[in-house]
Amino acid sequence: MTPSLLRAVRWVQDGVRNQLWPLPTLAIVLAVVLGILVPLLDLRVDQHLPAVLDTVVFNGDPGAARTVLDAVASSLITVTSLTFSLTVVTLQLASSQFSPRLLRTFTQDLFVQVTLGIFLATFTFALTVLRSVRSPDEGGTAFVPRLAVTLAFVLALASVVALVLFLAHLTRQIRVETMLLRVREDAASTLGTNLVRRDASDPTYAVPAPPPSASVLRASGSGFLTAVDQDRLLRAAVEADACVLVGRRPGSFVVEGTVLGRAWSSDDGPLGGEALDRLRQAVARSVRLGAERTGAQDVGYGFRQVTDIVNKALSPGVNDPTTAVHGLGQASALLAAASAYRLGPLVLADDQDRPRVVLDRPTLADLLELVVAQPRAYGASDPQVLARLYGLLADLAVHVDDQDRAAVADQLRRLDATVARQDLDDVESARMAGLGRDVREALAAGPGAAQ
Repeated sequence: MTPSLLRAVRWVQDGVRNQLWPLPTLAIVLAVVLGILVPLLDLRVDQHLPAVLDTVVFNGDPGAARTVLDAVASSLITVTSLTFSLTVVTLQLASSQFSPRLLRTFTQDLFVQVTLGIFLATFTFALTVLRSVRSPDEGGTAFVPRLAVTLAFVLALASVVALVLFLAHLTRQIRVETMLLRVREDAASTLGTNLVRRDASDPTYAVPAPPPSASVLRASGSGFLTAVDQDRLLRAAVEADACVLVGRRPGSFVVEGTVLGRAWSSDDGPLGGEALDRLRQAVARSVRLGAERTGAQDVGYGFRQVTDIVNKALSPGVNDPTTAVHGLGQASALLAAASAYRLGPLVLADDQDRPRVVLDRPTLADLLELVVAQPRAYGASDPQVLARLYGLLADLAVHVDDQDRAAVADQLRRLDATVARQDLDDVESARMAGLGRDVREALAAGPGAAQ
């Protein structure tokens, strides 16, 4: 699968999985179809079932069939309400205790969607089959869809198992360690989908600078920039024989009418007339805006989620530095993973290897600032948090190359200054000084020193 197709699939997947309704709705439709077809199958095969199977399937009269189906339907709608209530409580807990940005992580939980789908499908199937049960006093021949009633019973048993597994899953999901791990895995997936590894054979291009005569591209709407259709934008730039710079990165909030980027001719001349109008329209169609940030192309979104958990843990109302330390550990692993990719502006070239499109992307320094700056300010008085920040810089120092080593050194200088302003005792001060030396030694040793 090509990188562009992977990005498209992830964008669609992110949009669908963020909603709780698609999978349960599909399950309901499937249950209605089965509820109609299985009784029709009963009419054809009921008198020809093997003896072994005949003893297993439902053998009651129409009244017993109605009782079973009614019990299944009524109990499953109650269980579904309970499941939905527990999910809502979990969402409230995640929002208030950790971060509102975690709500997308829970709504995208496939296990929750499958569980709701099983419950609703069982309820719908039982209700649909109930229509086909006929008693002799209702006119005509009595009919009991034995296979359908048996299937409804099996689905009810599966729902009971699903409920037990859902409760176990829910108790695991509300743990902060599980949340942090899920966020890190999603962020790592975003990195792999949207970025190129440093050791890849793909060519690199110099970032072209817009000339003074470049035309301004303005945003056609307001909202978070969620994705950019790179292929469409590249085709439009080639057709206009132009270069396009999108100066706003995914995740940033764009206001209608503000500068989104610039465009200029491939010979550094101005663009004008119909070519510029078509290019502006293509840019407006290529840039997707939404009401909230997503992880489809937003490389910094996962870092923002982890940092929000750390900040919340360090707030006076929560005061949970242990959670902050755990969050910084996951942020450290995420930064180390990001250092293996080509960060910074992304340059797209045409078939003749001429740069055509420049897309703004965060550098490692930007991501490091995002992860370190606020926890350093909010946890300045806690030695454990400060120690973990030193550990984060030491972990990252053995992964970065010469280009990014300056960013780590700058964060170390600022962390040292923060520690110097704190009223620490002699033991804590000596410990911080030793941790600072470890970071400097790791920086001096260079990448791979841990081996």
